[in-house]
Amino acid sequence: MRYPTNDLEHFWMPFTSNKAFKANPRLMVSSKGVECTTHDGRQIIDMSSGLFCVPAGHSRPEIADAVSEMLRDCAYVQPFQHGQPAAFELARRLKALYPGDLAYTFFTNSGSESVDSALKIALQYHRAKGQGQRIRFVGRERAYHGVNFGGMSVQGMVKNKEAFGPGLVGVLHMRHTWDSNERFVRGQPQNGAELANDLQRFCDLHGADTIAACIVEPVAGSTGVLCPPKGYLQRLREICDKNGILLIFDEVITGFGRIGGNFAAQVFGVTPDIMTMAKALTNAAIPMGAVAVSEKVFKTIMDATPGMEFFHGYTYSAHPAACAASLATLDIYEKEDLFKRAAELSPYFLDGIFSLKGIKAITDIRGIGLLAGVDLAPKDGTPGARGSQAIQDFWDAGVLVKMTGDTACIAPPFVSEKKHIDRLVETLRKVFSKY
Repeated sequence: MRYPTNDLEHFWMPFTSNKAFKANPRLMVSSKGVECTTHDGRQIIDMSSGLFCVPAGHSRPEIADAVSEMLRDCAYVQPFQHGQPAAFELARRLKALYPGDLAYTFFTNSGSESVDSALKIALQYHRAKGQGQRIRFVGRERAYHGVNFGGMSVQGMVKNKEAFGPGLVGVLHMRHTWDSNERFVRGQPQNGAELANDLQRFCDLHGADTIAACIVEPVAGSTGVLCPPKGYLQRLREICDKNGILLIFDEVITGFGRIGGNFAAQVFGVTPDIMTMAKALTNAAIPMGAVAVSEKVFKTIMDATPGMEFFHGYTYSAHPAACAASLATLDIYEKEDLFKRAAELSPYFLDGIFSLKGIKAITDIRGIGLLAGVDLAPKDGTPGARGSQAIQDFWDAGVLVKMTGDTACIAPPFVSEKKHIDRLVETLRKVFSKY
């Protein structure tokens, strides 16, 4: 299918310098596996898995066939007071992947919606327990939790917040975990577990009985891949348990094999009370998100609330086509053992990324699983300028790499081969060595 590429005026692009893009467009017209075709006929490889969301490779025919069949059989069922079998089957399949006692799934359409839904579930849980005074949330500096007002409020990426006011009131932020004295660390840093004590300080200062939930990304992704210090997540879990606070893991990026295991919760050995997901849930073929909750959270709300238990939902919650896409995606993950394949490729990938240490422009490298962040020194003291240049340089070199400010966020698809990693590392070396 082909569309005109000469009139780019009327689409307002997200998280994009629209004027700069339209002056020098970067358009892709097809994608298969790890390769994408540009509007001018070049082949480029995607080493960011889209936006961390295409681990099984682009345009999988199995997913397209499942979606096509569902659209012909049952294109839509209203999700309020009605249902369709694929949603229940998907929830059953997902439960088998979840850590600990997470057992129930609420479906959304994106990671942003998943976060806002998780925050509402936390408030509903405490109200069901007769603790409606618990209305505070604790997030973290440099965190990213989507773009809706709830997620924007608990996140800690300043540029995503400053144009839209303060957001929700009653939100507190722990310090981030990146230590400028501990650089070029592969996996979890040794130092920093004590930073989790910020949560206890908030309990002591504001009253533990005013805090509903603490939300963190197990590995902070979009801010540049910040791995948790050893013992940090365990300490958060201890403080939450001690003070009756729910622990929410935002696994929109880390879920479904990205850092090893099904979810980061299993990799780090810490089970949250609530967990958000999206992105790889459907291999990005159809927008979909989800929130997993524990038996404790679900049954507390169900048992305490007569009639309609949760006044929340979306027109497209558990959309039939999205459910079909997700079920087909889970089939691919299982049939091709992609989580294991990702874990086996990780050492080769990380060896290549950390081999870049010593390039003058690189100030830090972090990585775990098939996820890495590479920090660049700002250009002429202007944050973000070098990152903007890198986007174009990578495009010209035929490799897609996501830039957040001056940080390259790298997340190859699980179907990548060593030759793709070699090309990625060669391109990173060539581009960064120019700076």
